[in-house]
Amino acid sequence: MRALRIGTRRSALARAQAEAVRAALDAEQVDAVVVPLSTAGDEGAAPDGPAGAKGLWTDAIAQALRDGEIDLAVHSAKDLPAHDDEDLVIGAVPARADPRDVLVVRDDGEWLRPGIRVGTSSMRRRAQVLAAQPEAVVVPLTGNVDTRLRKVGDGLVDAAILAAAGLDRLGITSSHATPLGVDLMLPAPGQGALAVQCRAEARDLVAVLELLDHRASRLALETERALVRALGGDCALPLGALAVARGDTLRLAARVCTPDGDRVLDAAAQTSEPGRAVRMVARQLRDAGADEILERARSTP
Repeated sequence: MRALRIGTRRSALARAQAEAVRAALDAEQVDAVVVPLSTAGDEGAAPDGPAGAKGLWTDAIAQALRDGEIDLAVHSAKDLPAHDDEDLVIGAVPARADPRDVLVVRDDGEWLRPGIRVGTSSMRRRAQVLAAQPEAVVVPLTGNVDTRLRKVGDGLVDAAILAAAGLDRLGITSSHATPLGVDLMLPAPGQGALAVQCRAEARDLVAVLELLDHRASRLALETERALVRALGGDCALPLGALAVARGDTLRLAARVCTPDGDRVLDAAAQTSEPGRAVRMVARQLRDAGADEILERARSTP
């Protein structure tokens, strides 16, 4: 049997994630090689609005999978559109890394003080920063992890918000990095999780990927994605969600904010049935006005 071809983006983080999957397959005595691919996001394509970011990092890789150029695709789960394609499946969700966001500051002791310049291009992060500190100045910040950290070091911003899992997978540690509790910053749906995709028709491969699947992580990811679908959202909107499965119990927390942070809607449910948790949380958010907030955010340039 030839080595499986694992498709991924060319960024250092994406390649580290793909390499982690390759190593996990190797531990199961399955040969695989990593195949870096270019995507619209890597090539600098800009979305027309929040909804335009959907698929920015994943479409080219999904097409390569369909065309048979690769056998597997490794994605940051938060980048995947919430609706699955019929011909592709998430064959494995490995054990989830830390889903939290991290505040990386330039100076020791820096925090969300009035006037602090915080770099992020995420509407979700921007909204929650302004909700926590209305006098913060949120500055658009793009680029890979190294680029954003360098901009903090160069003083272009006082702080930046990044995913804890990304820093960990790149082996980056900093005494100036503080994890943000979910009470202050609820992560993006799927943050910290990897999704290993393959063609639905490749039954033998689906069976192989079951070796890498982590039940609690998959259940949490599926629940968060179901909530995004229920609210008609996507990865670019000011929607945070985190599901945690322990034994037979699942807890789902979610937050919708206006982009300026003036309104924050929180909802949570704990139950043994994930679908019920999704329905309860979606209903709580809708009753509080989430549909209007998300619709306005979708139309924000």
